[in-house]
Parts: sequence; C-alpha cells; structure tokens
Amino acid sequence: MRLSQTGMGTIKLNNIDEMYPGQSILLQTGQLVQYGAGLFAYNTVPLLVRRKIEQIIVETLNKYGCIEVLLPTLQPDTIWKNSGRYDHYINDGTMLITESNKGTFCLAPTGEEAMLEFAREKLKSYKNLPVTYYQIGEKVRNEIRTRGYLLRGKSFPMLDAYSFDVDTEQMAKSYENVRAAFLEIFEKIGMKVIPIVADNGAMGGKKSEEFMLISNQGEDKILYDETTGIGLNTEILEKENYQEYLKEEYGIEDISKFKEIRTMELGHIFQLGTRYSEMMNGKFTDKNGKEQLYYMGCYGIGVSRTVAALYEQCLINDPKWGACGFSLPEQIAPYKVQIVPKMDNEEKVKLANELYAELQSQGVGAIIDDRENLNIGAKIKDCKVLGTPYVLVLGDKQEGENFELENTRTGEKITLTKTELFNRFNS
Repeated sequence: MRLSQTGMGTIKLNNIDEMYPGQSILLQTGQLVQYGAGLFAYNTVPLLVRRKIEQIIVETLNKYGCIEVLLPTLQPDTIWKNSGRYDHYINDGTMLITESNKGTFCLAPTGEEAMLEFAREKLKSYKNLPVTYYQIGEKVRNEIRTRGYLLRGKSFPMLDAYSFDVDTEQMAKSYENVRAAFLEIFEKIGMKVIPIVADNGAMGGKKSEEFMLISNQGEDKILYDETTGIGLNTEILEKENYQEYLKEEYGIEDISKFKEIRTMELGHIFQLGTRYSEMMNGKFTDKNGKEQLYYMGCYGIGVSRTVAALYEQCLINDPKWGACGFSLPEQIAPYKVQIVPKMDNEEKVKLANELYAELQSQGVGAIIDDRENLNIGAKIKDCKVLGTPYVLVLGDKQEGENFELENTRTGEKITLTKTELFNRFNS
C-alpha cells in the first residue's frame, strides 16, 4: 500500500476517549467512519484485520469438521412467527422490519430460526447427523444503548454456528468440539480468553459458557479462580439451585476462592436441547423409522467486538503523549513492515521502491510512506497509528545493504542485510 494514494495527511490526536482510546484513535484517523449511533464503516487496515480474523475462524471451524453456509440477513416474518419470537423482538424494539406489497420482512438479530429452516430439508435422517453449520454474516439489532463503538453496534458481523444432533449425548460432544475450536481461534488471534459458566437466559437450554477477555473496558463482572482458571458469570448465583447446577454441569463445588474481575464478552456457546426444534417442528427420522426432534447447540463470536478488543489490547502508550497508536500482532497485521524513505533523497526513494516491490512479490504485506512534505518523525508516528508491527527507515543513517528494523511496540532495533530482511518476513 502506498500512503500517497490513501489521502492520509498529517495526523494529530486530540481528546482521546479515556474509556476506549484504541477505537477513538481509529475514528480520529479515519480508519473507522461513523454513520450514526452504532453504525460504522471500515477503512483498509481495520477491514483487513477483520478479514484475517474471519479467515482464522473459517479455517479453524473447517478443521473441526464444521460446514460453512451463508443465510440472508433480510428474512420473511413468517419464520420468526413460527418460532414464537417475533412478538418478543418487535415489542422490545430489537428487530427492525420493513413492509412491502410482498409481505413483512425482518433484519435478523440472530440466526436460530433461519438456520433451522435451512437444515430441515437437508437433515431428514439420522444418517445425516451430527452436523454443525456456521456462517459469518451481518446481524442487525436496534440497540437502544449503543456503547463502546464496535463493541455494541446496531449492525455487526458475527460468527454464528448451529449443531444438529440425535440426542443429548451427541449434542454434548458437538458442544465440546466447537468449544475447543473457539479456544483455538482466540489463541491464534492472540487473545487469552476465559470460558466461564453462564446463564442461558432468553436463549433457553441447559448449559452455556461465555468466552471472556479480562479487560477494564468490559461491561461484565465475573467470578474467577486464578488457580484453576475457572470463571463464572455472577448471574448464575441468582439461580435458586445454583450450587446444585454448578456441581452437576461443571463440577464446581466451592466458589469461596473466586474473585470478582471485569471482563469483555467475545463469544458465547449454548446447549439448546430441543427448544427450537419443538417450536419450529424440526425433526429427523431415527433408525427405527420414527420422527425425533433435533438436539441443537448454538455458538457465536462477535467479529466486530473481537476487532475492537484486539485494537484496545494492542494499544501503544507513549510515556510523554499517552495513547498514540497500535502495534498489531504480526500474525494478524495485514502489513508487516512500513518503509519510510527520506523523500528528498532520490537514492533512498529508489531503494525504498525496490524493497517494497520485492516484499510485495514475495507476498509480504508492506506499506511505503511516499508522501511528500512530511518529516520522518511524523511518518514514524503514523506507522504506529496504522498498527504496523515494524518500521524500516531509509534516512541519512542507512548505509549500503544494512537496514535497521524497529519493533513499534518495544522500540527494539536490529540490523539486517537485505537477504536477512526478506528471510525475516518469509520465515
């Protein structure tokens, strides 16, 4: 990417949101553009970060035997009336609808109904089960209290997956399979999450877990045992039989050592049982020729929430200036290195273009800062704003084929030859 083609000018950060400094920087630098409360557009770098996260999700779920599909966001109201949830979502204002001469249509806030409709005609026999379908698609919820920019928007990309099984035992196996996949997904992204015991709430079913990131920016408080790594949502304690429930479903007998911490929810998984198949007549034929209800599981990751949490986690705080940018994880960053040549030196500009072209040809994402009339110091600051993990300055101190590569997070600098430089990003 050539910065001269992006329209990016000199950046000055002012009045950064203390609660969400990362996303505040994204907005001030035009990397996010707000169209209204809870409605955002993505510029190139955060969009590519989002796509990388989606790629990790897809590759991992495929590895665990899940099948990717894509359902429409705009859906006829009939499928929601079939499940009995239409009036609930309309009355609480969550679901947006549009009326036409062809009927009433809904912008889907979630996907259980549509996925069951999708599966019903395909999973008619026990021989077709078990199966887990998933999609990454846009969801729309008329959030009255949008909060935290991408953390709680009105329109947002979401991974939602649904397992279909013949009985409770198989449902539990599918649940554990996706649970393991989720842990691997967050590990690959570089985020340490805690799966915690949660209340199924309006989703129904018996068992669920939330995937929580420890964060002072989170709106959830959980109880967490640092020794065992087990956590639970405080809502669980509101159950009349919570002690029996914790022991039976999760093997937790003593919570006296659990401490309260603040967290941010990035994912949630549920064992739904037959609730939705009962409401929508979702059935298969068993080996004895009898009709049985699907046992379902539901699994979700907020993709935009994960993008937002990652940027907040990767924030760079300068001792003098405070929050000043990001250093994205190398496995996530779409551009690994930013080349900053001294633009009034033809030799350095030529060398920069050669390095840039070679990195591009090798499939290494690189940025060349070829903007005129900006000093190198300002360009290095902008490198941090874009989240590039490494910066390569071609100024007066650079000589021959020795290059100083700087880590934008730690400030560590190493000197490499051209061959070593290419090998560094191709290893």
